[in-house]
Amino acid sequence: MPEKPYDHSQIELKWRQRWENATLYQAEESSSKPKYYVLEMLPYPSGALHIGHIRNYSIGDALARYKWMRGYNVLHPMGWDAFGLPAENAAIKNQRPPREWTLENVAAMKRTYQRFAFSYDWEREVSTCEPEYYRWNQWFFLKMLERGLAYRKKALVNWCSECATVLANEQVVDGCCWRHETTPVEQRALEQWFLKITDYADELLRDLAMLEGGWPERVLTMQRNWIGRSEGTETAFTLDTGAPLRVFTTRVDTIYGATCVILAPEHPLTAALVDAEGQARAKAMVDARASQGPGDVEKEGFFTGHYAVNPYNRESVPVWVGNFVLMGYGTGAIMAVPAHDQRDFEFCSKYGIPIRPVIRPVEGELPSAPTEAFLDDGIVENSGEWSGLSSSHARQRMTAKAEAEGFGKDAVTFRIKDWGISRQRYWGTPIPVIHCPACGVVPVPENELPVRLPLDVKITGTGRSPLADVPEFVNARCPACGCAARRETDTMDTFVDSSWYFYRYCDSRNHQGPFDPGKIGYWFPIDQYIGGVEHAILHLIYSRFFTKVMRDIGLITNSEPTRRLFTQGMVIRNGRKMSKNLGNVVAAEEVADKYGADTGRLFALFAAPPEKDVDWIDAGVDGIYRFLGRVYRFVTRSLEQIPGPPGAGAADRRILRKLHQTIHKITDDFETRWHFNTCIASLMELVNDLHAHEGKLSGPVLRTTLENLTLLLGPFAPYLAEEMWEELGRTGPVCRQPWPVYDPDLAKEDEIEIPVQVNGKLRGRVTAPVDALPDDIERRALGDDKIKQFIVGKQIVKVITVPGKLVNIVVK
Repeated sequence: MPEKPYDHSQIELKWRQRWENATLYQAEESSSKPKYYVLEMLPYPSGALHIGHIRNYSIGDALARYKWMRGYNVLHPMGWDAFGLPAENAAIKNQRPPREWTLENVAAMKRTYQRFAFSYDWEREVSTCEPEYYRWNQWFFLKMLERGLAYRKKALVNWCSECATVLANEQVVDGCCWRHETTPVEQRALEQWFLKITDYADELLRDLAMLEGGWPERVLTMQRNWIGRSEGTETAFTLDTGAPLRVFTTRVDTIYGATCVILAPEHPLTAALVDAEGQARAKAMVDARASQGPGDVEKEGFFTGHYAVNPYNRESVPVWVGNFVLMGYGTGAIMAVPAHDQRDFEFCSKYGIPIRPVIRPVEGELPSAPTEAFLDDGIVENSGEWSGLSSSHARQRMTAKAEAEGFGKDAVTFRIKDWGISRQRYWGTPIPVIHCPACGVVPVPENELPVRLPLDVKITGTGRSPLADVPEFVNARCPACGCAARRETDTMDTFVDSSWYFYRYCDSRNHQGPFDPGKIGYWFPIDQYIGGVEHAILHLIYSRFFTKVMRDIGLITNSEPTRRLFTQGMVIRNGRKMSKNLGNVVAAEEVADKYGADTGRLFALFAAPPEKDVDWIDAGVDGIYRFLGRVYRFVTRSLEQIPGPPGAGAADRRILRKLHQTIHKITDDFETRWHFNTCIASLMELVNDLHAHEGKLSGPVLRTTLENLTLLLGPFAPYLAEEMWEELGRTGPVCRQPWPVYDPDLAKEDEIEIPVQVNGKLRGRVTAPVDALPDDIERRALGDDKIKQFIVGKQIVKVITVPGKLVNIVVK
């Protein structure tokens, strides 16, 4: 039979049409099979997909297909993180309703997903902008309100002028908005809604131990640092006004070296202690700090004119305001010990504040004029009754004294702060509360959910929420007293939407609750979650928090949402991350048109290990396309040879050995390290061997090899695999066939290469049977022409032979 040309367009169209209405990828609700929940992070529907997106989804899809073939009941869903600022900004720019823009993008992206044959269970699809979904955002908010986990307060918040909304702390990157990398963040005082994530700070930190081995260490480290647990002592200085001034320190052993106290510029006492000019200076510090990265702050401050008394030595020290002191850490006030803290050293040196060493090295003396801070523990000196103690011993005893005498206590503080979820924008989940003049803040009754987002709204992009200008939305009746009241016009941070969506996939059509707890019990935790490392301190902390809250209200029993996390590398083009903002994207549809979806998938997985970045190279894509064509042509021209007689020749043995080595290699990669690039390379090697032995193989070996090659290719190039499976006369979808079984006896090499050294230096290699005895290996080594050049005319002292590993000839 003549070979057929590889027409990717016809092949992919044919199978896409066949699969269009199939239930091929639906998970079973109840099954005796082991379950496997694999999930890529749901995307924002921003428009056309590029090849960087395709890489992420190809990783998860290959894994899902492999697990089906290994006999698992696989859940592999997809949905849309559909609320958010880009839709609203696009509506302003293009004068189109956000919903219309969003749904149009959803439809376009879904077509691309289907074109690339991603194996999603579309019956479970969710979109976070639909009332059927966001009503449960509101329900969770009310449950947190009941438990004291949601609250409202006036606070300084991060404000992005370009987004015209509040940003959470985690959404500020180097002083700028995470979406607009050059837009400085300002500080504004607004009434805001918060979720009390700090109530779970200890547990969020402690439970990271449960994720070790399953999550990248880099992500675990980022979360530990962001949660930022610090143990220390909280102690009260006494202001000259008589008021207490509480400070937190992790180094109370250095308190005799405190030469001033420094307040954060937004500390409540700052406004009380300084005049109008001082208040203006403090406000300027706050605004400047919001627009600077954490490493860019030039330390500045000013004296308040007040003093505070150190409770340990009764010394009166000046009270300053400093721009590097954070209200969000500890108490918002520090005791400055310049001899033992480098930031304090720089600040006090700048302003001429005394530097007094009180800790000396264990083997050393106190410096008389230090040129930098001594940061280590040591021996306490010049500190009254504590002098001579080690730092650790002094901390214990000094904290105990503070507790006994009532001026301090043992304390723990965290870097993580409560999650501000209020946004002064339109395209988000309405916060379900009503403001009543008589009753105050009143929750919307659960039976009135969802509070629907009105659709006909004028969006201007100003700081005032567009919902505030919709009378039919704002004007409401108080659920408690029936009086005229005002509905909350802020919407929720869209990270609320993505904090629990993966639970909804398990029961996406439930109208009675967010999900059936029984279904969650079967599917959770997620077995494999895949997404970008940029979500380490945003989505991945918020979703862990939501999981623990849901557990505590009795909805679920698991404490963590996912067992394993994989963070894929980026796709690079022209030296930079592929991004629409940078204008260097390669559109997925263009790749599919020119080369086919299988080529796009295969290149995304072949170019580098999945955790590494990939450089997009057109020549590399051409190479993958040629490989797929070569495979298809070989299969189609080999069909008439398959009915041939059995045999047991050298070519058969060689190909069977290579086939089973390939099965073992790819299976091991799926089960351990996910080096799909080497999986594909091993398939290429097998195809090369098939070409080298073309016409020499028996019919049964040829059929076995081609069928197994097809199955091995299935997770990576599903269209071509399905076409080859049909050409080989087989029926049923490839992804539902059993995975090939590795036979170690067939994979075993008949002969192996053994390196030969002379006086410890590699001089050649010899081939010997796998089970060759040491004397036979030694004879082959000594008789090798290349080795003879290095031993001729020399005395052989001894020959060291390690069968199957090494020969070392020692000469003199």
